[in-house]
Amino acid sequence: MAEQLDERALQQDELVPPGTSSRGTGQTILITGATAGLGAEFARQLAGQGHHLVITSRNPLQLVAKAQGLEAQYGISVETLTTDLSTAEGVEVVAARLRQREQPITMLVNNAGSGLATEFHESEPEDELAMLKLLVEAPMLLSHSAIQAFLARGGGRIINVSSVAGFLPEGSYGAAKAWSISFSRWANTRYKPDGVTITALCPGPVRTEFHTRAGIDTSKKPKWAWMDAEDVVREGLTAAAEGRSVCIPSRRYRSLMTAARFSPDSVVEWFSRIEPKAGK
Repeated sequence: MAEQLDERALQQDELVPPGTSSRGTGQTILITGATAGLGAEFARQLAGQGHHLVITSRNPLQLVAKAQGLEAQYGISVETLTTDLSTAEGVEVVAARLRQREQPITMLVNNAGSGLATEFHESEPEDELAMLKLLVEAPMLLSHSAIQAFLARGGGRIINVSSVAGFLPEGSYGAAKAWSISFSRWANTRYKPDGVTITALCPGPVRTEFHTRAGIDTSKKPKWAWMDAEDVVREGLTAAAEGRSVCIPSRRYRSLMTAARFSPDSVVEWFSRIEPKAGK
């Protein structure tokens, strides 16, 4: 937990040392779900550092538009993969790219995700299963392919976009994010000595299209609870560069998670019950 509560000042992402650019270094980074939300911000910041990108999305029109915009603005190359990561076929398309030896991937950002607007007892089982495939099965399989490739090449990085919901009783979504945190902590411990680091990025609610697209009512969430995508991604990249297994952006959320850790279960469960539910 000490890594999660680290209060060190932010440092420049070590992927690109201050005052330099990675243009021409051949570094290529793969980002899933890169056309909106945190994925789009990861693409923007990494392209701004000069990295070439491979980006995925289910929407081919949005994907091509995003790629063309990034190439025009930052002068980097962007490869696109139109794929649905809630399917086995879609995952294999991305896994195959991770295994590819030409223009090798040096970092994987497992960002693609979704939420459900209904409470668990009101949701459809197939919707729950699709979310679980996207939040757990896909990152696990892609991490498996990436780690194998990175070990063979002598190193690499993975960022798993998780959530503070993974530290709290937050329904099936929180349970899926808890898997992401636990897996990242173990994998980072296991593979860091071999040059492969895995970081779980655990923000609170972020001002993106995520909640609107899922139909989740956020009207009762206080203003202080919201985070900016730019800050979240910057802290996540710094944590990955430092080899940390867990990153909770912002001091306020690190403090809240500390309080949750040492609070009685009854208090944490009460907080979960009063969280506004979709449509309530």
